[in-house]
Amino acid sequence: MTEILLRLDELLFSSIADVAVLSVDVNIAIVRVDVRCTAAGASCPGCGAWSARVHGSYLRFPADVPSAGRSVVLQLRVRRFTCRNADAWKLWEEIVPLSYKGSYQHVRAYLRLKRTSPRPVTARQPSPQAVAGWILRRPGTLSETEHLHLKKVRANCREIDALTRHVRSFVTMLTERQGERLPDWLDAVRQDNLPSLHALAAGIDRDRDAVVAGLTLPWNSGVVEGHVNRIKMLKRQMFGRAGFALLRKRVLMS
Repeated sequence: MTEILLRLDELLFSSIADVAVLSVDVNIAIVRVDVRCTAAGASCPGCGAWSARVHGSYLRFPADVPSAGRSVVLQLRVRRFTCRNADAWKLWEEIVPLSYKGSYQHVRAYLRLKRTSPRPVTARQPSPQAVAGWILRRPGTLSETEHLHLKKVRANCREIDALTRHVRSFVTMLTERQGERLPDWLDAVRQDNLPSLHALAAGIDRDRDAVVAGLTLPWNSGVVEGHVNRIKMLKRQMFGRAGFALLRKRVLMS
């Protein structure tokens, strides 16, 4: 079969190089010849540079005359190559109208130097979620690496440094019941350019007495809130299934 295809190459495409016959299908009405291009590379029509990087392929259907009363269909698969200087050519076309006087070769050499020169190794930037986690977690639970990352972020951003100080100061008031420090904390927040904390401070200031009591006294409404959540859960479980009488019994007896 291989010898037959090679013979067909010589007969059908003797004047065309880099073409190979894949198959020939003959029936009553049509002669179908599948051909592919075997070229190892091509010259860029823009800059003339030789390229062997295959980008893809596409089909072409060259017209041919009938043979023995049958129509002939040539299906030619052609390779498409990628020019490494395509970006340089586009850049040169864009900067020439902007009064650039240099040649295309200068632009191509500049981009080649940029591509081949070693790039500096830079550390990956932490995500906002990671930074928020470092700020909100207890300092004692952070690893040494996380401590160093947070220290670097705080050194390069005054807003994050101020936010970290305010958050940790509020956590200290909350865990150690130091409600008397709340007015000083609110004043310190207002002195920094932190709009989100300003909104929080305004909300706390509207109910300052209750917040101070919550940060100072040992009592809280946690038990009440727990019962409220339990009642809401029972209500959702029984929605559309029973009446108020059964709901009352479940609330009182559970």
